[in-house]
Amino acid sequence: MRLPAFLLVLLAAGCAQSGPALDAAPPSPGGTASTPAAGVVTISGSGQFTPDGKTAIVYDRKLVPEGAQASVSAESTGGTTLSSVVVEGLLPNRKYGVHLHVNPCGPKPDDAGPHFQHQGKHATAENEVWLDLKTDGSGAANASSRNDWALDPDRLPRSLVIHAEPTVSTGPSAGTAGSRAACLTLSPR
Repeated sequence: MRLPAFLLVLLAAGCAQSGPALDAAPPSPGGTASTPAAGVVTISGSGQFTPDGKTAIVYDRKLVPEGAQASVSAESTGGTTLSSVVVEGLLPNRKYGVHLHVNPCGPKPDDAGPHFQHQGKHATAENEVWLDLKTDGSGAANASSRNDWALDPDRLPRSLVIHAEPTVSTGPSAGTAGSRAACLTLSPR
């Protein structure tokens, strides 16, 4: 079986992490549901973005061309959460804002709800999972994030949203990243 290139990059990125490793098994389309070792919380999702998708939905085909796909994994262990995303087929040499959101994807961009936050209502890279990326000449990119808090198995992010613009990091617009271009539903593993 030949793995798509974006899964191979995700596997390589997970193997290259220092500290607690990301789950090295590639996620199946739409995520998987299984329980790893006690105290470890893992969520994942992957798929090709389609207008009528169930787990990978495109809202703006100008920003997320046909054939674009993504894979994401987030794992918490020992009070730390490591998150990683790999994309292929986006616009070349372009920056996108990427965040975890509270609800699964739906037909409308707002169905994913607001950004997932560890606690409070502060839009910061420390309180949320920001995975902004800049694509290469072929439209591929990967990004990772490390947060000093663990995911609560009873309150998990349910989607990854690709936004039209990079995330604003300071000021009154902190945490904003433009319109929602695509969404990928996540599942616990």
